[in-house]
Amino acid sequence: NKMGAACCKSKNVENEMILKGEEEEKQSFSQKRKDSENSESSEEEEEEYIEVDLAKKKKGVRGAISAEAYGTWNKKEDFKPRIIKKTQAQKDSIRVKLLGSFLFSGLESQELEVVIDAMDILSFAPGEFVIKQGDEGNALYVVESGNLDCTKLFSGNTEPTHLKVYQPGEAFGELALLYNAPRAANIIAKTSCTVFELDRPTFTNIVKDAAMKKRERYEE
Repeated sequence: NKMGAACCKSKNVENEMILKGEEEEKQSFSQKRKDSENSESSEEEEEEYIEVDLAKKKKGVRGAISAEAYGTWNKKEDFKPRIIKKTQAQKDSIRVKLLGSFLFSGLESQELEVVIDAMDILSFAPGEFVIKQGDEGNALYVVESGNLDCTKLFSGNTEPTHLKVYQPGEAFGELALLYNAPRAANIIAKTSCTVFELDRPTFTNIVKDAAMKKRERYEE
């Protein structure tokens, strides 16, 4: 009987140890599962943070590129167009020439009026230079009357090459403003002529901006 009792006691102890071991194993498994879930949750949160952070950075880069691409000329609050007094007949004459020029075709009616107000009227005698090759460009011109020769001195040549004759309604000088480059050619009055001159700030803030918007609408 004593041996039987001892055997039973030993068996009970063994069972308790087994149950205890199973309980510990369950707790260990449960803890591991929680740790795994927490880890996965942490990883997911980290991934979400990274994605959001990258999105913010990309947005910031796009914003910087956009600001750089459009530049200060797109800040209309800093721009005050000049106004040069003209008669109504002179304004009408300028309007007719601008409406017939592709360069100004993207302007809204209000923008067109700003350009007309900003334009100066200049006269040149035969042989006078309106533009000299290599000079800095601060204005563009639209021919009102008369003809002008366009010549260019190419590298290696001693005499300029005649390229074309500008006639009423045609515009010239915009390339230096668009690309901030020196004048690429000479423009010389062939006959007595009158031209409308548009200053760089007005061109940059009104004409160039309108052309950019027109291109964006086309791309959309």
